Amino acid sequence: MTLVNEASSSSVGAPQSFRTLVTGASGFTGRYLVDKLLARGHTVIEAVSGGDQPDTPTRIRIDITSPDECRRVLDSVRPDYMVHLAAISFVGHADPLDFYRVNVLGTLNLLEACAAIGHVPRKLLIASSANVYGNVSSAAIDESFPLNPVNHYAASKAAMEAMVRTWFDRLPVLIARPFNYTGRGQAVNFLVPKIVSHFARRAPSIELGNIDIARDFSDVRYVASAYEALLDADVASEIVNVCTGTPYSLREILAAASELTGHELEVQINPAFVRQTDVKMLAGSPAKLHSLVPSVESIPFTETLRWMLGA
Repeated sequence: MTLVNEASSSSVGAPQSFRTLVTGASGFTGRYLVDKLLARGHTVIEAVSGGDQPDTPTRIRIDITSPDECRRVLDSVRPDYMVHLAAISFVGHADPLDFYRVNVLGTLNLLEACAAIGHVPRKLLIASSANVYGNVSSAAIDESFPLNPVNHYAASKAAMEAMVRTWFDRLPVLIARPFNYTGRGQAVNFLVPKIVSHFARRAPSIELGNIDIARDFSDVRYVASAYEALLDADVASEIVNVCTGTPYSLREILAAASELTGHELEVQINPAFVRQTDVKMLAGSPAKLHSLVPSVESIPFTETLRWMLGA
């Protein structure tokens, strides 16, 4: 089947009103990205899972593990842009097979749906994860580093990337590899929100695992800005890190939160929270991102913590 880029067939100089489909729109990242896109004048169609509310012109239910559902939604929306955020993202998720059903096969279903209905969006941005790098002894991991996933979440994202690359010659796909990021609204089963919630309610103690693991933590508002800018950038068939280049250990985050709140928190190390597959240090190089979207500036992590504590 010959795919036709319908978005490029509009007359030159005609006013543009882009329709952008965002999967996982009701999730942590999706809510911030939708706001960014709406502010830029996009008509955003939020693709969400579950719920019993009827579909609306801008909100539609989808089960990405169903090829039929993906074809139905893509044929109905025929978006100019698509951002695929829907995923099982919590490393400790109970059923390992869910990572592959959702993260790999779900993504494949969306790509195959585009082919099945003969629609080529202007850009498809697909969110992967820097967890695909695994344990790397480098303070600045760039996109050329080999992949070495150490858990099912990371393995599913690496498999997803390998599959998506086979579509580079058929669809204008860009894979974003975000490093860790956080912000208001992230679930408290993630580490930084857990720490923030304990300081915010001035709890006497907190149970954590290894507090010396270090991550390149970004602000979710920065990540959403990077995704929005990458949609506009003249780049496809590429993989791009989304990160700041500055790692913070949990020990440093605890100290910063203590300084911001004036509250001392007793840290109790729970061996049950120490996973042997934990990546010890993960910090990325944002050089490629900066070259593609130089106007997007990161937010200092202490400001992110201050913002979260003020919620």
